[in-house]
Amino acid sequence: QLNGNYQALHQSRQALLDGQSAAEAEQQLKAAIRAQEQQHEQAKQSLTLANNAYNQCELTLKHYQESQSALTQEHDHAQAALKDWIQAQGEAIQITQPAELQVLLSWDAKQRDAERQRLLAIDNQRISTQTLLKERQARLAQHRNERSPEDQGIEGSEPEWQAKRQAAKAEHSSLRDAMAALTVELRQDDQRRSQALGLQAAIDQQAASTRLWAQLNELIGSESGKKFRNYAQQLTMDILLGYANMHLETLSRRYRLQRIPDNLALQVLDQDMGDEVRSVHSLSGGESFLVSLALALGLASLSSNRVQVETLFIDEGFGSLDGETLQVAMTALDCLQAQGRKVGVITHVQEMIERIEVQIRVKKNQQSASQLEVVG
Repeated sequence: QLNGNYQALHQSRQALLDGQSAAEAEQQLKAAIRAQEQQHEQAKQSLTLANNAYNQCELTLKHYQESQSALTQEHDHAQAALKDWIQAQGEAIQITQPAELQVLLSWDAKQRDAERQRLLAIDNQRISTQTLLKERQARLAQHRNERSPEDQGIEGSEPEWQAKRQAAKAEHSSLRDAMAALTVELRQDDQRRSQALGLQAAIDQQAASTRLWAQLNELIGSESGKKFRNYAQQLTMDILLGYANMHLETLSRRYRLQRIPDNLALQVLDQDMGDEVRSVHSLSGGESFLVSLALALGLASLSSNRVQVETLFIDEGFGSLDGETLQVAMTALDCLQAQGRKVGVITHVQEMIERIEVQIRVKKNQQSASQLEVVG
């Protein structure tokens, strides 16, 4: 009986726990409890955040309600001020309600320009009318001042008044003829003004064409091309001086060549004297030789951008140099030779002959013929 009860209880527990052991079922239940507790804690946190958000929304709503109330009061105040302004303006703006003002404010640029032109025409007409009124008032005052004492009184006989009346009629007729003549002159003046407008349009068109040619003349000069040629020469000279100064820096660091502004003449910048500008005529013989040599090398570099000029021939030019300058020139030539250039010198100066290692001498033999001899 006990065994039967045990089996029944065992089967009941197996059905209740789905075949699991009590320890496993207890762990699952504990895990489920912990998960529910975590969900409960998260729900509490969510509830707290929701309450905070709700409170914040209430504060924001209250702030917006206060702002709406303030804006409503400001709007009412602005509406009242606008009505007071419209009433104060009276007939000057020709509106009585804010809605009419809103219609005027909704006009586009074209409508505003048309209204502005209409007001400008009215203003011009007012000025013209005021001018005419002043002129009539001045004439009236002048007429009153020019009246005779007899005219200013009421005395006078009938024949005298008739004579004055006839004179006034004659003056009126004369003035009417003068007015007709002035009217004809005004019409002729209007015709001339209309013709002048056409001429002004032609003048403006010709001025535009002339302006274009003037700009071309300012850029490239006249048809002779002198200005453009000078500009091109100055540009080429600047490029040449750029090459020349590169070589002159190797030969003599003291000087740099510059072009005189708006000119093709040269000047020298003395870097040892605080960049003092000097004339090329102030250079000594040796310095002039170095500058000329730099210009020659610069010209060779300018004329051949792809082919390197490796050979340089100097024909004479050393006889007028003193000993010190000759040494400077020879040192410069040695520097060129050290850079890999072949330097050929044609000279009769003995000091240079003694210094040059490889020489091609030309000698005259007894038969009055020339003979070449390579020495060195």
